[in-house]
Order: sequence, then structure tokens, then C-alpha cells
Amino acid sequence: MALRRRDLFGLGGIGGALGLFLAWPGPHRSSAKGSNGTDLPLLNLDCTGDGSPAKGYGPRFMPPGYVTAGSRDALHTPVPWTPRSTEVRQFDLSVIETTLEVAEGHTVTAWAYGGTIPGPLVRATLGDRIRVVLANHGNCAHSVHFHGAHDVSEDGLERVAKGESRFYEFEAGPVGLHPYHCHVPPYARHIGKGMHGVMIVDPLEPRPAAHEFVLSLCAFDTDGDGKNDVYGWNGMAGYYERFPLKVPAGELVRIYVVNMAEPDAIASFHLHAQTFDVYRSGTSSSPHEHTDIVSLGPAERVILEFRLPRRGRYMFHPHQSHMAERGAMGWIVAI
Repeated sequence: MALRRRDLFGLGGIGGALGLFLAWPGPHRSSAKGSNGTDLPLLNLDCTGDGSPAKGYGPRFMPPGYVTAGSRDALHTPVPWTPRSTEVRQFDLSVIETTLEVAEGHTVTAWAYGGTIPGPLVRATLGDRIRVVLANHGNCAHSVHFHGAHDVSEDGLERVAKGESRFYEFEAGPVGLHPYHCHVPPYARHIGKGMHGVMIVDPLEPRPAAHEFVLSLCAFDTDGDGKNDVYGWNGMAGYYERFPLKVPAGELVRIYVVNMAEPDAIASFHLHAQTFDVYRSGTSSSPHEHTDIVSLGPAERVILEFRLPRRGRYMFHPHQSHMAERGAMGWIVAI
């Protein structure tokens, strides 16, 4: 049977509508790509379902039920400032292989300094002599490389084999916030398995008194497909959503923020309902800008200072939505 021209147009309209219908993800489903171009799982967008605020902002990526308040205090609370020491400050960053549950139902085989992700906090004053011991109790070769300035012979590029130990010794400097991490290739994989930590180098005169916290953004490939699918501050998804940081309203807050979410190209830190002074890398005593969001490439870091003027809950998260929705959401509560 012959088709008239107007019949062809009609069929074309039906075909186009059918194509759009088949391509449409549905009323309550959405797909996206992460900042590293990887496909992300479909999310439920039904505002009355799992995505409702009453059930949390990332309900599928929360801490295991056995995790308690205070369990990450040692990772986010630095020791207080101390004057420059005449004695050597020693830190044990020995490597331990273990299995960690980084979100409810999501585990990783971790390579961790001191058995924690991130590794132990290192704090010193400008000019302090630091000695680090690395005993490798794992099955792979590892090292520890500190950012900052030091003698090149202590740069942490030599591999420490299984069962061996290595000492590193250097003078702390410059003033600022400096990550440390394994530098054995492929070091993105070593960092992704937890081999990183934070060093604070204080000025000779202390910064103004403040409530201080360290927040290190971590990323985990828990299913072994080469793509990050769980994110969290200080090594655990959703911890600061369930157990917010608490500060007195109106008092100075200082947060040391480090991005260790390899291999994502960029991450950010955004604070709701308040702005902050930004000290890039912490190497200057004057703020570089005043804003409510700061972007960080891998291993970049900032020191942020602010006051929360009234009591309430102030949200923080990366503005890369897939990170926030997969565990990197948190709160600061002003009391």
C-alpha cells in the first residue's frame, strides 16, 4: 500500500516520540557520570523514598551500625600547638594490611599507615626535627613521601620491601598543611587503598586560639572495577552526617582540609549558611580569599577559618554531587 507524504510525517513523529520514551530514564531514576568520567549507579529520585531528608542525604552510604561517636576523634582532632622542641619528634607510620568497612556493607582491603585511614596525624613546629619509622608489615613494597621542603635524600621514593624498615629524618617546614602518602607506582592505587595522612607544621608563634579539626577527603573502589564508588571524610562514609562536629556558636573554628580522593580530577569543600577565610596550603598568615566553596585538585589542601554566629546545624560537603551522595556529607553543629 502506498504511503502519502503526510503519513510519513505522522510515522516520523511517532518514531521520534517512541525514541524519546525509550531513552527517558523514567520518572524516578537518573544516571550520571563522576568527575573522572566514570558511570555512576542509578539513584532513586523519589522525594518520598530513600532520598528523603528524613532518611539522610546519602542513606545507602552511612557508617556501619557498630561505629560510635568519638571513634574518629584521633583522626580529626590534632594535638595542640607546642613550642619548637630541642628533641627529635618521632612518629610511627608502619604499614598494616587490614580489612576496613568504610560504609555499611562496603569493605576494602586497606594498606594503612598505623592501621587507620587516613594515617596518624603528624604535627610539629617550624624547625622541629622529625623522625619517621616505616616498618612494612604488608605484602607489597611501600614508602612514605612528605609534601613540603626537606633534604632530597629523605624524599621517600625508595621502596621498602615486605618485612623491611626505613627511617626518615628531616626538619619540619615550611609552615603549612602538608599531606604524606605512599609513592610506589601505581601510587594512585596505593593512595586509594588508604596510604595517606596529614602533617601540620605550625609557625613559631601559634595561630589564634580556635576549635581545630582535620578533614581529609577519601575515595574507595570497593568493588574492584577501577572506579570510586564510596567517599568519606577521614576514611568513613557518612560519619559526620551521623556524628556532627560540635563547636560553640560565635567562636573561631579552624579546619585543615585535604583532598586525597584519587583519581578524581577535582573535589571541593562547601559550607552552608556561612563563609570562611581561605589560607591556601596554610603557608601564608594572610587569607587568600573569603568564600563559601573552595576547589582542590588531588593532594591540594587549605586551612579554613570561620565563626558560626548562631546555634544550628551547618552542612558541609563537596559540590561534586556524586561524592556528597556517596558518603561525603557532614554537619557542624553550633551549640
